[in-house]
Amino acid sequence: MTGGSGVLGRALLPLLDAHEVRAPARDELDLFDAARVAEAVAEADAVYHLATRIPPPERRSDPGVWRENDRLRRDVSRLLVDAALAARTELYVQPSVTFVHQVHLESALAAEREAARFADAGRRGVVLRLGSLDGPGTEHERPDPQADATLDVRDAGTALLAALAAPSGVYDVARDGAGVSSSEFTRVTGWRPER
Repeated sequence: MTGGSGVLGRALLPLLDAHEVRAPARDELDLFDAARVAEAVAEADAVYHLATRIPPPERRSDPGVWRENDRLRRDVSRLLVDAALAARTELYVQPSVTFVHQVHLESALAAEREAARFADAGRRGVVLRLGSLDGPGTEHERPDPQADATLDVRDAGTALLAALAAPSGVYDVARDGAGVSSSEFTRVTGWRPER
């Protein structure tokens, strides 16, 4: 798992107590080093790519501040999928966002394409397009009224856990009644947002 110390990692890790999990810290694994990434993934049954570098709200209008986050989505996704394919990993999970139409999120679509490449190789590639996160450890304690689709971060963790059983595909995951529907994900996993 990349990004284990981030918002999504902190939501997911406690739910994986029945699994052996490796979530190297930033200073333990250079995600841009293909050889080190290959070593880290060598025996993994599943890979979760949760690492992001989202800039603070007051700087988000500057396209330059998204550069590292874009590299994490675009370049690291490619390196992880390459490594997972070489390692015979069964599942690759890529969180994405429901608002991928915004121009500075082209890298989110690039990451989604890497999950599709993994699935096209006969493995399971799962993309979860998550609503705008709220709850503990996020920018919003309550749902953002300006967001079309929202999701409590704890439900995001549960959805990521449910991805272990999901078939390949791109799933929208948000609160019921939001701008996107989780109905397909609910159907295939039996999971529904609770909060």
